[in-house]
Amino acid sequence: MRLLAALLLLGTLAACGLRPVYSGGAQGQVAQGLAAVEVPAIAGRAGWLVRNALTDRLDPAGSNPTPRYRLDVLLDDKLEGLGLLTDDTIGRERRTLRARYQLVDLETGEIVLDATAGSDAGIDVVSSEYATIAAEERALENLALEVADQITARVALFLGETR
Repeated sequence: MRLLAALLLLGTLAACGLRPVYSGGAQGQVAQGLAAVEVPAIAGRAGWLVRNALTDRLDPAGSNPTPRYRLDVLLDDKLEGLGLLTDDTIGRERRTLRARYQLVDLETGEIVLDATAGSDAGIDVVSSEYATIAAEERALENLALEVADQITARVALFLGETR
């Protein structure tokens, strides 16, 4: 009876339409498609961090095949003060990193994906200026990784749908 129930459950799971994005591992269609995405330079320190993270995620093996797509990324990095203290100094900051990205098919020049990604982080402003600057930089590094993860996931979904 349990075997029959398990087989019925497997049958319904197959009918749900879910399929693994990275099936086939490094030789799978999506992994090969991600490796064929080139990422040109992105302006600024945030751009450098995001580009490096994207390069690491899109082609972790470093195979560098002939590019089929180009990923154009435009970043908006903001650092704003929040929470005034009694002596009119800022007690908290918010760092926001937003990205608008377009995946361009290099054969046709057509934009096949146009989307956005973003994340934000709160930073405590402390009496040590060095500690505050270090926290701001660490927040930017973390945000760059988060934005790169979001972009990679969306591009992988797109490539999984179109192949």
